[in-house]
Amino acid sequence: MTTATVPAPSRLEAGAPRRGLAGRIVDRLGSGVVQVVMVVLGLFWLVPTLGLLVVSLRTTQVNNAEGWWTVFTKPAELTIQNYANLLGSGFTASFWNTVLITVPTTILVIGIAAMAGYAFAWMDFPGRDTTFLVVVGLLIVPIQIALIPVASLYGGAGIFGTIPGVVLFHVAFGLPFAIFLLRNFFVGIPASLLEAARMDGASEWKIFAQVVFPLGKPAIASLGIFQFLWVWNDMLIALVFADTGNQPMTKYLQSQMRQFGSNVDILSSGAFMSLVIPLVLFFAFQRYFVQGMMAGSVK
Repeated sequence: MTTATVPAPSRLEAGAPRRGLAGRIVDRLGSGVVQVVMVVLGLFWLVPTLGLLVVSLRTTQVNNAEGWWTVFTKPAELTIQNYANLLGSGFTASFWNTVLITVPTTILVIGIAAMAGYAFAWMDFPGRDTTFLVVVGLLIVPIQIALIPVASLYGGAGIFGTIPGVVLFHVAFGLPFAIFLLRNFFVGIPASLLEAARMDGASEWKIFAQVVFPLGKPAIASLGIFQFLWVWNDMLIALVFADTGNQPMTKYLQSQMRQFGSNVDILSSGAFMSLVIPLVLFFAFQRYFVQGMMAGSVK
């Protein structure tokens, strides 16, 4: 008579750790709970933006008398008169000044950094590594130490208080991070692609324009979002280098600050208007954002 033998548990099964209560709950509920939590957190994060929108659509008297959440019981208090008054003031000119500062700065930073990043990643020239280390070192240089020297330089050159002066300052301090980011992304491109292009007789410029630049779209889009937001929301450089006639939105809104917020209608509507363009830009390029954030992290 033979007896059946029960196979001994494998070492993997015997040594497998037992799942805790939290782990078993997560396994049962799946990812649905995680998604619900993320949605709730996202909605909670949007509450201040919703409050800003409601405040911008109500009169100063109503805002001073009631909280913004009362709009759910009194929707008749909403009006677009604040935006009509805002667009009829100096805000419109400051908006276009912001565009004239932000768009050229972003384009210049991306263009110069892309070419420099390609050179540091795939071109061999004397002092390449030393120069790149200098560029990386410039990342820790604070903007504040350059305000007075650059202001003196601009005064001698006759561009102090002008839009080109503000653009040049932003470009100079935006390039170190941009070059660092794009170089780390470009260095991860397979060398075989570049060698194949060289064997076909392509010049370095053609390789950069037709091979490297298209492959670098995720990092370039991510850099463009960062650079656009930094310049669009900047106030320090605008306060120092922009005159009243060339002031961007941030400086205009700062000039509208009054005691006790008596012009909250202008500030709230202007702040919300300045928020719309960055949001549109982010959602337009969000598919590249995560890829660009991971640029150079994995080889």
